[in-house]
Amino acid sequence: MRGLKQIIESSDNIHTGIAAAPGIVIGKAYIYRKEILNINQDVIEDVENAIVLFRESLEKSKKELLKVFSVAKDQMGEKRAAIFEAQLMILDDPFLKSSIEERIRKEKRQPESIVHDEISKYQQMMKMAHESYMKERALDIDDIKNRIVKNLQKRRWESKISNDVIVVSDHITPADTILFTKFNVKGYITVYGGLTSHAAILARSLDLPAVLGVHKITEIIKTDDNVIIDGFHGLVYVNPTEKQIEFYTNKIKHLEEINASLAELHDKPAMTTDGHEIDLYANVDVSGEVHLVITNRAKGIGLYRTEQIIEELGEFPDEDQQTKIYSNLATRLYPQPLTIRAFDIGGDKVKFLDHEEANPFLGLRGVRLLLANPKLFREQIRAVLKASINKNILFMIPMISSIHEIIDSKNLIEECKKELTAEKIQFDKNIQIGIMVEVPSAAVMAQDFAELVDFVSIGTNDLIQYIMAVDRGNDVVAYLYQEFHPAIVRTINYIVHGSKRANCKVSICGEMAADTLAIPLLVGLDLDSFSISPAVLPTAKKIIRSFSYEKAKELANDCLQLNSQEKILKRIEQFFKENNIQRTRNIL
Repeated sequence: MRGLKQIIESSDNIHTGIAAAPGIVIGKAYIYRKEILNINQDVIEDVENAIVLFRESLEKSKKELLKVFSVAKDQMGEKRAAIFEAQLMILDDPFLKSSIEERIRKEKRQPESIVHDEISKYQQMMKMAHESYMKERALDIDDIKNRIVKNLQKRRWESKISNDVIVVSDHITPADTILFTKFNVKGYITVYGGLTSHAAILARSLDLPAVLGVHKITEIIKTDDNVIIDGFHGLVYVNPTEKQIEFYTNKIKHLEEINASLAELHDKPAMTTDGHEIDLYANVDVSGEVHLVITNRAKGIGLYRTEQIIEELGEFPDEDQQTKIYSNLATRLYPQPLTIRAFDIGGDKVKFLDHEEANPFLGLRGVRLLLANPKLFREQIRAVLKASINKNILFMIPMISSIHEIIDSKNLIEECKKELTAEKIQFDKNIQIGIMVEVPSAAVMAQDFAELVDFVSIGTNDLIQYIMAVDRGNDVVAYLYQEFHPAIVRTINYIVHGSKRANCKVSICGEMAADTLAIPLLVGLDLDSFSISPAVLPTAKKIIRSFSYEKAKELANDCLQLNSQEKILKRIEQFFKENNIQRTRNIL
C-alpha cells in the first residue's frame, strides 16, 4: 500500500472511479462510441404498412437478442444471462407495443420517431429517479431502443472493434459486453455506471477488471493510448510512466505468485499452528460465483445477499422464482451449508419501493422494511423453507435493532411453516435462524438477542459506520471509518463473548474479515468463523496457518487495552513481524 500511495501522490495522469470489478490489466485503449442515430420525423401515408414494419422490427430485434442470450449463457451461465431475458420481456410488453401502434395511427409519423420518443420517455422517468440502480437501467434500455430503430431503418449493426484492448466508453450495455467477448477485451473503463450496473455485474462474472464512473474519461483517453486499470482501487492510469508500468507489472507477477503458492493449501484446513481451526465461508452476491466457493474449498456460503437477485432481474422475484434459485444453490453446495440473508433493502442497498426518506441509513431498511411489507417477507420465507429440504440452508435476518424484530420475524416464520405443513409441502422443520449484528443496540444486547436465535453474524461494514457515526461512502469523513478503532475492537469482543454465553456460534461477514491485518486479531477475539469474498479465502487460510491461537489471544488482549487505532495497528504489525507473516493489508 505504501508503494501505491507514493505512485498516486507523485502522478497527475491518474483518474479515479468506482472499483467495479477486481484485477489489474495493462494494455491499449479503444474508444468505443455509440453511433448517433438520425431519426426520421416525416409524416406517413400508409399507416398499416408502418405498423407491419414496426412489428417486423420487433421480431427481428427479438431474434437478435435471443442470439445474444444464447452466447451469454455459454459465457457466464444462465443466472447472469437472465439480464437479457429481462430485455426480451420489454420487447414483449403488450402495453408498450399498443402505445406505439396507437401513436403511429394517431400521429401518422414514421414509426422510428414514435419508438424513439416513446421509449425515451420511460428512460427519462428512470433517469430522474433518486436511485442509481434505476438510472443505470435507463442506460441499458438504450440498446433495445436503438436496436428497434436500426431494424426499422434496415441498417446493419456496426460492431468493429480491435482485439485484446481495454474498452473505454461513455457507458456499456449488456449486449456490448457479450460482443466484446468475441474480441478478447481485457477490461472496461466508463464515464457512467456503478456497482449495480449490468456492466459491473457482467465484468465480475467474466473476470475482467473494470473501473466505472470515471468523469470525462472518453475526452481524456484516445484510441491506442497505453492504459493501466487497477480494479482493486478504482484507478485508471493514462499513458503510464515507466515507474508506474514497472510497479503494476510487479503487482501482476505478485498476484500470479500468490495464486501459485496458495494452490498447495487447497485441501488443508484453516488451522493455527497449535491446532485451533477457523471455519472459512464465502460471501456471495450472485449464483455465478459458486464455482469460486467450491474451487477455493470454502466450508459453505456464510452470506448469500439475496437483494442482488433483484438487481439482476430488475424486479422482485416471486416465490417460485426464489424457490428455484435457492434450491439450485443449496443443491450445488450440498452437503455444505448455505446461509441465506433476507432481502437487505434500503440505505445504500437496493431501493425498489416507492418510498423516499431524508436519511435512508437511519430509516426503513433491512428487517424494518420487511416487517412493514409482510407479503414480500412472507414470500421469501416460504421460498427459503421450500428450498430447505436437504437441510443445508440457514436463514439470517439483517439490521436487527430490537428484540421485538426478532420475535416478530420468528412468528412470521412459524406461520409460514404452518402454511406449508397444511399444504403438505416438505421443508426443514429445524432450519436454523440467525441475525446480523450491525447496529449499536444489537451489539449492546448481544447476549439477550443470541438467546432467541441459533447463530449470530457480525456485519462490520455497517457496525463501524454506525458506531463511528460516519457515512462510509462520504470522502470528506472517510478517515473516520476506522475498523481498528478501539471502540470497534472492544465492541466485537463484547458481541462475541455475550453471544457465546448464550451458546451461540459467532461469525463475522464484513470487509474487516477479509483484511489480512485483521485476521490474527479476529482469531484472538474468538470468532468461530469468517465469511469473506471467495477470492480471498486462500490468502486468509495461509495467514491463519502462520501463527498460534495462543499468540493470537495475547495479541487480542493487548489490543483491547490500547486507546487508539494507531497503537493497535502498531501492535498488529509487530505481531506480523514476530511471526514472519507478510505485512500487507490486501493483495496490493
